[in-house]
Amino acid sequence: MGSIWTEEAKFQSWLDVEIAACEAQAQLGMVPAEALAEIKKKSAFKQERILEIEAEVRHDVIAFLTNVNENVGDAGRYIHVGMTSSDVLDTGLALQLKASVALLRQELNKLADAIRQQARTHKNTVMIGRSHAIHGEPITFGFKLAGWLAETERNQERLERLEQVVAVGQISGAMGTYANTNPEVEAIACKRLGLSPDIASTQVIGRDRHAEYVQTLALVGTSLERFSTEIRNLQRSDVLEVEEEFAKGQKGSSAMPHKRNPIRSERISGLARVLRSYTVAALENVALWHERDISHSSVERMMLPDVSVTLHFILREMTKVIAGLQVYPANMNRNLNIYGGVVFSQRVLLALVEKGINREEAYRLVQGHAHRAWNVEGGNFRANLEADPAISNSLNASQLAECFSTELHQAQLDTIYKRLDI
Repeated sequence: MGSIWTEEAKFQSWLDVEIAACEAQAQLGMVPAEALAEIKKKSAFKQERILEIEAEVRHDVIAFLTNVNENVGDAGRYIHVGMTSSDVLDTGLALQLKASVALLRQELNKLADAIRQQARTHKNTVMIGRSHAIHGEPITFGFKLAGWLAETERNQERLERLEQVVAVGQISGAMGTYANTNPEVEAIACKRLGLSPDIASTQVIGRDRHAEYVQTLALVGTSLERFSTEIRNLQRSDVLEVEEEFAKGQKGSSAMPHKRNPIRSERISGLARVLRSYTVAALENVALWHERDISHSSVERMMLPDVSVTLHFILREMTKVIAGLQVYPANMNRNLNIYGGVVFSQRVLLALVEKGINREEAYRLVQGHAHRAWNVEGGNFRANLEADPAISNSLNASQLAECFSTELHQAQLDTIYKRLDI
């Protein structure tokens, strides 16, 4: 990803645009074949020379064209004819953005595969589901992963659409009116570059496209933060249901030898904040003065490489975390059954109602036993129920045992797994 955003790659994208425009003009009979051949053969640039010229002329595209023409010679008079700087800048940038999205899609596909594999493995690995960070009802770890996979697939769709949004070029000249160039030049050149012509550019391509790029990458990063935050919580010492892989020889603390920290997940959470921090700047870039200004340019030189490289990196990190995740079913079972299985309170409530007890009364009974188990050291919800005649008179031992089964909580997993083709 970093190689897409080097200065060398930027200048190469500019040269690709200029040559594509010359090829289009030659196809339309506006550039002699021998001149085009000379341009394609001799077109070259040196970054150091461009910077040397720019120091004098204070204009990056002029410096670039000057250096290219130094190499091409007389045929260089056909380069950049009827074009404006933004034709080169924005169309070249589109090539970089398109290439970036392609790499991001590859990494997101790898992440989806890693999540899918873990979901298959842990389809029936029972654990506690939590709301408000408080124990709710049983789920499976596979069910949790299925939710991550569904979100990842939505992000795959977003990036697929984004590739079309950013793959847009322009060769429409000053103000975008085609006054000194033919729209056919734009159409032919963009096709050669694998881009679509902008429907109605001004002197620049509208920055709503670039804002969508940044917002989409930030959204994908935020999904990764959601996954990583969950892993961090599940790795807490008092929970320890899953854990990042801890490599042989790895150390967690300079002072505390026992430490095994979720460092990759924390890294992902932190860098997702960096991605989101750019969304305001990207949105503010949309409102340029009249047909163009360059207030967006300085922002984009920092923002677009940063968000691209950052998301690419944390996608790789997330895939490594998921693929190497250590899962502890015994700890999941321990946490599920804490306080004698208070998390099965709804099943007991419904069983009592089915036996004819008023729902309000049943709720009062079950809640009372649950809270006593919760508030007393070594409290046991199931034992409390078994000792209460008001419960045992309605539910026999077998019926009560059924309430503490997780079968119902797993019964519909196939429905979700089929939707996701897991």
